[in-house]
Amino acid sequence: MRRLYLSIIIAVIGSLFLISWGLDTLVERHIEEEDSSDIVVYKKLIEGLSNELNKTPLSLLQQKITDFEQNYQIDTTIERVNNIALPQSLTSQLTQPGGLLLASEANPYLLKQLSTHAEYLIQIHLPNESTEAQPVDIILTTMLYFGVCCIIILWLLPLTRRLYLLTSVAEKIGEGDLKQRVPLSKYSYIRPFENSFNQMAGQIEKLINDNKILARSLSHDIRTPMSCLRFGVEAALDTNDIDKKNNYINRMESELTRMEEMTSVFLEYAGMERQGFNLKKEPVAINEFLTNVTHELQSLAQQYNIELIFTATDKELTAQLDPYWCQRAIQNLISNATQYAKSSVYISIKERTNVIDISICDDGKGIPENKLDVIFDPFVKLDTNRSREHGHFGLGLAICNKIMDWHQGRISAKNSVHYGGASFTLSFPVK
Repeated sequence: MRRLYLSIIIAVIGSLFLISWGLDTLVERHIEEEDSSDIVVYKKLIEGLSNELNKTPLSLLQQKITDFEQNYQIDTTIERVNNIALPQSLTSQLTQPGGLLLASEANPYLLKQLSTHAEYLIQIHLPNESTEAQPVDIILTTMLYFGVCCIIILWLLPLTRRLYLLTSVAEKIGEGDLKQRVPLSKYSYIRPFENSFNQMAGQIEKLINDNKILARSLSHDIRTPMSCLRFGVEAALDTNDIDKKNNYINRMESELTRMEEMTSVFLEYAGMERQGFNLKKEPVAINEFLTNVTHELQSLAQQYNIELIFTATDKELTAQLDPYWCQRAIQNLISNATQYAKSSVYISIKERTNVIDISICDDGKGIPENKLDVIFDPFVKLDTNRSREHGHFGLGLAICNKIMDWHQGRISAKNSVHYGGASFTLSFPVK
Protein backbone atom coordinates (compact mmCIF):
# COMPACT_ATOMS: atom_id res chain seq x y z
CA MET A 1 0.00 0.00 0.00
CA ARG A 2 2.99 2.30 0.41
CA ARG A 3 3.35 2.44 -3.36
CA LEU A 4 -0.33 3.38 -3.70
CA TYR A 5 -0.05 6.20 -1.15
CA LEU A 6 3.12 7.54 -2.74
CA SER A 7 1.57 7.51 -6.21
CA ILE A 8 -1.48 9.42 -4.93
CA ILE A 9 0.69 12.06 -3.25
CA ILE A 10 2.93 12.41 -6.29
CA ALA A 11 -0.06 12.65 -8.64
CA VAL A 12 -1.86 15.33 -6.60
CA ILE A 13 1.18 17.43 -5.66
CA GLY A 14 2.72 17.01 -9.10
CA SER A 15 -0.45 18.09 -10.86
CA LEU A 16 -0.86 21.13 -8.62
CA PHE A 17 2.77 22.11 -9.11
CA LEU A 18 2.84 21.66 -12.88
CA ILE A 19 -0.50 23.31 -13.58
CA SER A 20 0.20 26.19 -11.18
CA TRP A 21 3.63 26.71 -12.71
CA GLY A 22 2.15 26.76 -16.20
CA LEU A 23 -0.61 29.19 -15.26
CA ASP A 24 1.81 31.43 -13.33
CA THR A 25 4.14 31.55 -16.32
CA LEU A 26 1.24 32.46 -18.59
CA VAL A 27 -0.05 35.17 -16.22
CA GLU A 28 3.41 36.63 -15.57
CA ARG A 29 4.06 36.91 -19.28
CA HIS A 30 0.72 38.66 -19.72
CA ILE A 31 1.40 41.03 -16.81
CA GLU A 32 4.90 41.78 -18.03
CA GLU A 33 3.50 42.76 -21.40
CA GLU A 34 1.00 45.08 -19.74
CA ASP A 35 3.49 46.47 -17.24
CA SER A 36 6.17 47.07 -19.81
CA SER A 37 3.94 49.51 -21.70
CA ASP A 38 3.13 51.46 -18.50
CA ILE A 39 6.71 51.53 -17.27
CA VAL A 40 7.98 52.79 -20.62
CA VAL A 41 5.72 55.85 -20.22
CA TYR A 42 7.04 56.59 -16.72
CA LYS A 43 10.62 56.10 -17.84
CA LYS A 44 10.11 58.66 -20.59
CA LEU A 45 8.54 61.05 -18.06
CA ILE A 46 11.45 60.75 -15.63
CA GLU A 47 13.92 61.10 -18.47
CA GLY A 48 12.21 64.29 -19.71
CA LEU A 49 11.90 65.69 -16.17
CA SER A 50 15.59 65.03 -15.43
CA ASN A 51 16.61 66.82 -18.61
CA GLU A 52 14.53 69.82 -17.60
CA LEU A 53 15.87 69.83 -14.02
CA ASN A 54 19.44 69.64 -15.31
CA LYS A 55 18.79 73.04 -16.89
CA THR A 56 17.18 74.43 -13.73
CA PRO A 57 19.15 76.25 -11.04
CA LEU A 58 19.54 74.38 -7.77
CA SER A 59 17.33 76.83 -5.89
CA LEU A 60 14.37 76.19 -8.21
CA LEU A 61 14.52 72.36 -8.25
CA GLN A 62 11.85 71.86 -5.61
CA GLN A 63 9.51 74.33 -7.33
CA LYS A 64 9.88 72.43 -10.61
CA ILE A 65 9.02 69.17 -8.83
CA THR A 66 5.92 70.77 -7.27
CA ASP A 67 4.76 72.10 -10.64
CA PHE A 68 5.34 68.66 -12.19
CA GLU A 69 3.20 66.97 -9.50
CA GLN A 70 0.39 69.49 -9.96
CA ASN A 71 0.39 69.27 -13.77
CA TYR A 72 0.68 65.48 -14.13
CA GLN A 73 -0.79 64.23 -10.80
CA ILE A 74 2.23 61.98 -10.28
CA ASP A 75 3.85 61.48 -6.86
CA THR A 76 7.34 62.87 -7.43
CA THR A 77 10.04 63.86 -4.94
CA ILE A 78 13.64 64.93 -5.02
CA GLU A 79 16.08 63.21 -2.67
CA ARG A 80 19.74 63.47 -1.86
CA VAL A 81 21.91 60.61 -3.12
CA ASN A 82 23.27 60.07 0.40
CA ASN A 83 19.76 59.39 1.72
CA ILE A 84 19.28 56.39 -0.61
CA ALA A 85 21.23 53.28 0.40
CA LEU A 86 21.95 51.19 -2.67
CA PRO A 87 24.58 48.58 -3.48
CA GLN A 88 27.37 49.58 -5.83
CA SER A 89 25.94 47.43 -8.62
CA LEU A 90 22.69 49.46 -8.60
CA THR A 91 24.25 52.86 -7.98
CA SER A 92 25.85 52.77 -11.42
CA GLN A 93 22.38 52.33 -12.99
CA LEU A 94 21.01 55.57 -11.57
CA THR A 95 22.34 57.51 -14.55
CA GLN A 96 21.11 55.12 -17.23
CA PRO A 97 18.32 56.25 -19.60
CA GLY A 98 14.91 55.75 -17.99
CA GLY A 99 16.38 55.52 -14.50
CA LEU A 100 16.40 52.58 -12.08
CA LEU A 101 13.17 50.69 -11.35
CA LEU A 102 12.80 49.49 -7.74
CA ALA A 103 9.93 48.17 -5.62
CA SER A 104 8.97 48.71 -2.00
CA GLU A 105 6.25 47.22 0.20
CA ALA A 106 3.99 50.14 -0.78
CA ASN A 107 4.55 50.46 -4.53
CA PRO A 108 7.22 50.44 -7.24
CA TYR A 109 9.21 53.59 -8.02
CA LEU A 110 11.80 55.01 -10.42
CA LEU A 111 15.07 56.73 -9.46
CA LYS A 112 17.12 59.00 -11.72
CA GLN A 113 20.31 60.89 -10.80
CA LEU A 114 20.67 64.40 -12.14
CA SER A 115 23.78 64.95 -14.19
CA THR A 116 24.07 68.70 -13.44
CA HIS A 117 23.17 68.36 -9.78
CA ALA A 118 24.80 64.97 -9.10
CA GLU A 119 24.01 65.02 -5.38
CA TYR A 120 20.25 64.82 -6.09
CA LEU A 121 17.91 62.11 -7.30
CA ILE A 122 14.43 62.27 -8.81
CA GLN A 123 12.01 59.72 -7.36
CA ILE A 124 8.72 58.95 -9.15
CA HIS A 125 6.27 56.65 -7.35
CA LEU A 126 4.32 54.43 -9.74
CA PRO A 127 0.66 53.76 -8.90
CA ASN A 128 -0.38 50.34 -7.48
CA GLU A 129 -2.22 47.90 -9.72
CA SER A 130 -5.92 47.47 -9.24
CA THR A 131 -6.68 44.41 -7.07
CA GLU A 132 -10.27 44.10 -8.16
CA ALA A 133 -11.29 40.63 -9.24
CA GLN A 134 -11.32 40.09 -12.96
CA PRO A 135 -12.99 37.38 -15.03
CA VAL A 136 -9.55 36.07 -15.95
CA ASP A 137 -9.03 35.02 -12.32
CA ILE A 138 -12.14 32.83 -12.45
CA ILE A 139 -11.02 31.33 -15.75
CA LEU A 140 -7.55 30.55 -14.39
CA THR A 141 -8.98 28.99 -11.21
CA THR A 142 -11.32 26.85 -13.30
CA MET A 143 -8.42 25.77 -15.48
CA LEU A 144 -6.44 24.79 -12.37
CA TYR A 145 -9.18 22.57 -10.94
CA PHE A 146 -10.02 21.10 -14.32
CA GLY A 147 -6.37 20.24 -14.92
CA VAL A 148 -6.05 18.61 -11.49
CA CYS A 149 -9.21 16.57 -12.14
CA CYS A 150 -7.87 15.39 -15.51
CA ILE A 151 -4.56 14.26 -13.99
CA ILE A 152 -6.35 12.44 -11.14
CA ILE A 153 -8.57 10.68 -13.68
CA LEU A 154 -5.50 9.65 -15.69
CA TRP A 155 -3.94 8.33 -12.48
CA LEU A 156 -7.12 6.40 -11.62
CA LEU A 157 -7.44 4.70 -15.01
CA PRO A 158 -4.73 2.03 -14.42
CA LEU A 159 -5.95 1.51 -10.85
CA THR A 160 -9.58 0.97 -11.91
CA ARG A 161 -8.39 -1.34 -14.69
CA ARG A 162 -6.46 -3.49 -12.19
CA LEU A 163 -9.45 -3.53 -9.83
CA TYR A 164 -11.76 -4.54 -12.68
CA LEU A 165 -9.33 -7.31 -13.64
CA LEU A 166 -9.18 -8.46 -10.02
CA THR A 167 -12.99 -8.52 -9.81
CA SER A 168 -13.24 -10.47 -13.06
CA VAL A 169 -10.77 -13.11 -11.85
CA ALA A 170 -12.58 -13.40 -8.51
CA GLU A 171 -15.89 -13.97 -10.33
CA LYS A 172 -14.36 -16.70 -12.50
CA ILE A 173 -12.90 -18.42 -9.45
CA GLY A 174 -16.33 -18.21 -7.82
CA GLU A 175 -17.80 -19.91 -10.89
CA GLY A 176 -15.41 -22.84 -10.45
CA ASP A 177 -12.42 -21.94 -12.65
CA LEU A 178 -9.83 -22.33 -9.89
CA LYS A 179 -6.83 -21.89 -12.19
CA GLN A 180 -7.59 -18.21 -12.81
CA ARG A 181 -4.94 -15.76 -11.56
CA VAL A 182 -4.37 -12.01 -11.80
CA PRO A 183 -1.60 -11.31 -14.36
CA LEU A 184 1.03 -9.28 -12.53
CA SER A 185 2.42 -5.97 -13.75
CA LYS A 186 5.38 -4.10 -12.33
CA TYR A 187 3.51 -0.82 -12.94
CA SER A 188 0.50 -1.81 -10.81
CA TYR A 189 -0.28 0.34 -7.76
CA ILE A 190 -1.66 -2.67 -5.86
CA ARG A 191 0.87 -5.36 -6.75
CA PRO A 192 1.25 -6.62 -3.12
CA PHE A 193 -2.51 -7.04 -2.95
CA GLU A 194 -2.52 -8.91 -6.28
CA ASN A 195 0.28 -11.19 -5.05
CA SER A 196 -1.71 -11.93 -1.90
CA PHE A 197 -4.84 -12.60 -3.98
CA ASN A 198 -2.98 -15.04 -6.25
CA GLN A 199 -1.48 -16.76 -3.23
CA MET A 200 -4.93 -17.07 -1.68
CA ALA A 201 -6.36 -18.43 -4.94
CA GLY A 202 -3.56 -21.00 -5.09
CA GLN A 203 -4.27 -22.09 -1.53
CA ILE A 204 -7.99 -22.40 -2.29
CA GLU A 205 -7.27 -24.47 -5.40
CA LYS A 206 -4.87 -26.70 -3.51
CA LEU A 207 -7.29 -27.15 -0.60
CA ILE A 208 -10.20 -28.06 -2.87
CA ASN A 209 -8.06 -30.45 -4.91
CA ASP A 210 -6.77 -32.09 -1.72
CA ASN A 211 -10.33 -32.48 -0.45
CA LYS A 212 -11.39 -34.02 -3.77
CA ILE A 213 -8.47 -36.45 -3.66
CA LEU A 214 -9.21 -37.18 -0.02
CA ALA A 215 -12.89 -37.86 -0.66
CA ARG A 216 -12.13 -40.00 -3.71
CA SER A 217 -9.46 -41.99 -1.94
CA LEU A 218 -11.51 -42.44 1.22
CA SER A 219 -14.60 -43.54 -0.69
CA HIS A 220 -12.49 -45.99 -2.71
CA ASP A 221 -10.52 -47.44 0.17
CA ILE A 222 -13.42 -47.78 2.55
CA ARG A 223 -15.27 -50.15 0.23
CA THR A 224 -12.90 -53.06 0.84
CA PRO A 225 -13.21 -53.13 4.64
CA MET A 226 -16.95 -52.49 4.35
CA SER A 227 -17.29 -55.49 2.06
CA CYS A 228 -15.22 -57.57 4.46
CA LEU A 229 -17.43 -56.50 7.35
CA ARG A 230 -20.60 -57.38 5.46
CA PHE A 231 -19.15 -60.74 4.48
CA GLY A 232 -18.09 -61.37 8.08
CA VAL A 233 -21.51 -60.47 9.46
CA GLU A 234 -23.30 -62.71 6.98
CA ALA A 235 -20.88 -65.58 7.58
CA ALA A 236 -21.20 -65.22 11.36
CA LEU A 237 -24.99 -65.27 11.09
CA ASP A 238 -25.01 -68.35 8.83
CA THR A 239 -22.74 -70.53 10.94
CA ASN A 240 -23.57 -72.24 14.19
CA ASP A 241 -19.94 -73.06 14.99
CA ILE A 242 -18.77 -70.91 17.91
CA ASP A 243 -15.10 -71.04 16.81
CA LYS A 244 -15.99 -69.87 13.32
CA LYS A 245 -18.16 -67.08 14.73
CA ASN A 246 -15.28 -65.93 16.92
CA ASN A 247 -12.92 -66.08 13.95
CA TYR A 248 -15.28 -63.95 11.84
CA ILE A 249 -15.72 -61.48 14.70
CA ASN A 250 -11.94 -61.18 15.14
CA ARG A 251 -11.50 -60.51 11.43
CA MET A 252 -14.25 -57.89 11.57
CA GLU A 253 -12.53 -56.27 14.53
CA SER A 254 -9.30 -56.09 12.55
CA GLU A 255 -11.13 -54.48 9.63
CA LEU A 256 -12.76 -51.96 11.97
CA THR A 257 -9.35 -51.14 13.42
CA ARG A 258 -7.95 -50.51 9.93
CA MET A 259 -10.98 -48.38 9.05
CA GLU A 260 -10.49 -46.39 12.24
CA GLU A 261 -6.79 -45.84 11.50
CA MET A 262 -7.48 -44.91 7.89
CA THR A 263 -10.29 -42.50 8.80
CA SER A 264 -8.14 -40.93 11.54
CA VAL A 265 -5.22 -40.36 9.16
CA PHE A 266 -7.46 -38.96 6.42
CA LEU A 267 -9.26 -36.61 8.80
CA GLU A 268 -5.97 -35.44 10.29
CA TYR A 269 -4.65 -34.57 6.83
CA ALA A 270 -7.94 -32.85 5.92
CA GLY A 271 -7.75 -30.74 9.09
CA MET A 272 -4.08 -29.78 8.68
CA GLU A 273 -4.94 -26.64 6.71
CA ARG A 274 -6.36 -25.08 9.86
CA GLN A 275 -3.10 -25.78 11.68
CA GLY A 276 -1.22 -23.53 9.27
CA PHE A 277 -2.97 -20.48 10.76
CA ASN A 278 -1.80 -21.33 14.28
CA LEU A 279 1.92 -21.80 13.83
CA LYS A 280 4.10 -20.96 16.81
CA LYS A 281 7.26 -19.78 15.13
CA GLU A 282 10.35 -19.08 17.20
CA PRO A 283 14.11 -18.80 16.63
CA VAL A 284 15.53 -22.33 16.44
CA ALA A 285 19.21 -23.29 16.51
CA ILE A 286 19.40 -25.72 13.58
CA ASN A 287 22.41 -27.78 14.75
CA GLU A 288 20.91 -28.48 18.16
CA PHE A 289 17.47 -29.08 16.66
CA LEU A 290 18.70 -31.72 14.20
CA THR A 291 20.89 -33.35 16.84
CA ASN A 292 17.82 -33.93 19.02
CA VAL A 293 15.73 -35.23 16.10
CA THR A 294 18.51 -37.64 15.06
CA HIS A 295 18.89 -38.89 18.62
CA GLU A 296 15.16 -39.61 18.92
CA LEU A 297 15.18 -41.68 15.71
CA GLN A 298 18.24 -43.76 16.54
CA SER A 299 16.11 -46.58 17.93
CA LEU A 300 14.03 -46.72 14.73
CA ALA A 301 17.17 -46.80 12.60
CA GLN A 302 18.60 -49.65 14.68
CA GLN A 303 15.51 -51.75 13.90
CA TYR A 304 16.49 -51.61 10.23
CA ASN A 305 20.26 -51.83 10.95
CA ILE A 306 20.72 -48.33 9.53
CA GLU A 307 23.27 -45.79 10.73
CA LEU A 308 22.12 -42.17 11.04
CA ILE A 309 24.96 -39.75 10.26
CA PHE A 310 24.41 -36.08 11.04
CA THR A 311 26.99 -33.51 9.93
CA ALA A 312 26.66 -30.23 11.83
CA THR A 313 27.93 -26.88 10.57
CA ASP A 314 30.79 -24.96 12.19
CA LYS A 315 28.65 -21.85 12.22
CA GLU A 316 25.52 -21.92 14.37
CA LEU A 317 22.55 -21.21 12.11
CA THR A 318 19.18 -19.98 13.34
CA ALA A 319 15.83 -19.98 11.54
CA GLN A 320 12.34 -18.78 12.47
CA LEU A 321 10.10 -21.86 12.40
CA ASP A 322 7.55 -23.95 14.28
CA PRO A 323 9.59 -26.66 16.08
CA TYR A 324 6.74 -29.18 16.33
CA TRP A 325 5.75 -29.24 12.67
CA CYS A 326 9.29 -28.94 11.33
CA GLN A 327 10.36 -31.84 13.56
CA ARG A 328 7.48 -33.87 12.19
CA ALA A 329 8.49 -33.12 8.58
CA ILE A 330 12.12 -34.11 9.22
CA GLN A 331 11.04 -37.23 11.12
CA ASN A 332 8.87 -38.29 8.16
CA LEU A 333 11.80 -37.96 5.77
CA ILE A 334 14.29 -39.74 8.05
CA SER A 335 11.79 -42.53 8.78
CA ASN A 336 11.25 -43.09 5.06
CA ALA A 337 14.99 -43.00 4.41
CA THR A 338 15.72 -45.66 7.08
CA GLN A 339 13.22 -48.02 5.45
CA TYR A 340 14.73 -47.62 1.97
CA ALA A 341 18.44 -47.26 2.82
CA LYS A 342 20.92 -50.11 2.58
CA SER A 343 23.20 -49.06 5.41
CA SER A 344 23.24 -45.32 6.10
CA VAL A 345 21.14 -42.15 6.16
CA TYR A 346 22.94 -38.80 5.96
CA ILE A 347 21.60 -35.54 7.43
CA SER A 348 23.42 -32.32 6.51
CA ILE A 349 22.97 -28.53 6.56
CA LYS A 350 23.94 -25.99 3.93
CA GLU A 351 23.63 -22.21 4.09
CA ARG A 352 22.79 -20.14 1.03
CA THR A 353 21.78 -16.49 0.61
CA ASN A 354 18.78 -16.03 2.93
CA VAL A 355 18.11 -19.79 2.84
CA ILE A 356 19.03 -22.78 5.04
CA ASP A 357 18.93 -26.19 3.32
CA ILE A 358 18.46 -29.36 5.38
CA SER A 359 19.19 -32.47 3.29
CA ILE A 360 18.31 -36.11 4.09
CA CYS A 361 19.99 -38.64 1.79
CA ASP A 362 20.13 -42.44 1.79
CA ASP A 363 22.12 -45.07 -0.07
CA GLY A 364 19.09 -47.04 -1.26
CA LYS A 365 17.71 -47.62 -4.73
CA GLY A 366 16.51 -44.04 -5.24
CA ILE A 367 13.34 -42.72 -6.92
CA PRO A 368 12.33 -43.29 -10.55
CA GLU A 369 12.96 -40.10 -12.50
CA ASN A 370 9.42 -40.01 -13.89
CA LYS A 371 8.00 -40.05 -10.34
CA LEU A 372 9.95 -37.13 -8.87
CA ASP A 373 7.19 -34.65 -9.77
CA VAL A 374 4.32 -36.58 -8.17
CA ILE A 375 5.75 -37.99 -4.95
CA PHE A 376 4.53 -34.96 -2.93
CA ASP A 377 0.91 -35.43 -4.01
CA PRO A 378 -1.43 -36.96 -1.42
CA PHE A 379 -1.97 -40.76 -1.48
CA VAL A 380 0.87 -41.41 -3.93
CA LYS A 381 2.77 -44.59 -3.03
CA LEU A 382 5.77 -45.65 -5.09
CA ASP A 383 6.29 -48.92 -3.24
CA THR A 384 3.34 -51.27 -3.73
CA ASN A 385 4.67 -53.48 -0.94
CA ARG A 386 3.87 -50.75 1.60
CA SER A 387 0.10 -51.34 1.68
CA ARG A 388 -2.51 -49.42 3.62
CA GLU A 389 -3.27 -52.56 5.56
CA HIS A 390 0.11 -51.96 7.22
CA GLY A 391 -0.62 -48.30 7.96
CA HIS A 392 0.94 -46.74 4.85
CA PHE A 393 -1.40 -44.24 3.17
CA GLY A 394 0.98 -42.15 1.01
CA LEU A 395 0.56 -38.98 3.07
CA GLY A 396 4.00 -38.56 4.65
CA LEU A 397 5.58 -36.51 1.84
CA ALA A 398 2.34 -34.60 1.25
CA ILE A 399 2.40 -33.54 4.91
CA CYS A 400 6.05 -32.44 4.55
CA ASN A 401 5.12 -30.38 1.48
CA LYS A 402 2.27 -28.70 3.35
CA ILE A 403 4.49 -27.88 6.34
CA MET A 404 7.05 -26.24 4.04
CA ASP A 405 4.28 -24.17 2.43
CA TRP A 406 3.35 -22.89 5.88
CA HIS A 407 6.95 -21.70 6.37
CA GLN A 408 7.16 -20.09 2.87
CA GLY A 409 9.83 -22.68 2.08
CA ARG A 410 9.97 -25.57 -0.35
CA ILE A 411 10.78 -29.27 -0.43
CA SER A 412 12.55 -30.88 -3.36
CA ALA A 413 13.64 -34.40 -4.25
CA LYS A 414 16.28 -35.89 -6.51
CA ASN A 415 18.53 -38.91 -6.71
CA SER A 416 21.82 -38.43 -4.91
CA VAL A 417 24.87 -38.73 -7.14
CA HIS A 418 27.18 -39.19 -4.15
CA TYR A 419 25.19 -41.74 -2.11
CA GLY A 420 23.15 -43.39 -4.86
CA GLY A 421 19.76 -43.18 -3.13
CA ALA A 422 17.05 -40.54 -2.73
CA SER A 423 17.91 -37.03 -1.57
CA PHE A 424 15.30 -34.72 -0.04
CA THR A 425 16.01 -31.06 0.73
CA LEU A 426 14.00 -28.76 3.00
CA SER A 427 14.73 -25.12 2.18
CA PHE A 428 13.80 -22.66 4.96
CA PRO A 429 13.92 -18.89 4.30
CA VAL A 430 15.99 -16.84 6.73
CA LYS A 431 14.39 -13.44 7.36
